[in-house]
Amino acid sequence: MDQLKEAPNNPFDAPVPGQSMTDKPGSAAWEHPPQYTNTAEAADFIWGQLSTPEFATQVIAMLDAGIPVEAIGRTIIFGGFTEGKWTPDVAFIIAEPVMKMIVAVGIQGGVKKFKMSLGDMTNKNELKSINDLKNNSEVFKKAAAGATETLPQPEQKGLMAAPMKEEAV
Repeated sequence: MDQLKEAPNNPFDAPVPGQSMTDKPGSAAWEHPPQYTNTAEAADFIWGQLSTPEFATQVIAMLDAGIPVEAIGRTIIFGGFTEGKWTPDVAFIIAEPVMKMIVAVGIQGGVKKFKMSLGDMTNKNELKSINDLKNNSEVFKKAAAGATETLPQPEQKGLMAAPMKEEAV
């Protein structure tokens, strides 16, 4: 008699609709204020993680295996959101610097070929940007060390926003 095996992705193995209404409030990471609200601080946190030997080794291995930079970046950014590190708007703003950080780690690790995006594997502008980064060590150092210097800060609006500072005339 054949034994029944459970399907690898069981569609019925999911929370019951409304189950989150019965969970204890505040049990999810996104129900709390984010750890980083400043984009520069969030990007610095990611660079600190990316520059550790164990994380850098994993990123280099993924890039060597042909995983696109965009996929790695999205995973890092979404993971930070689900852990309560930042909000979706901060994640959107830091997306480009995170991709550049991943490229910088790959270049430093000796990765020869990069796949940039999930959809367009022949993005010539991004490949030119990588080649420029490879050929100009000054640009590489700036991208690796100061990728967070020029990040825009989201404009704060609303009733609870800090009052705007008036400029001297």
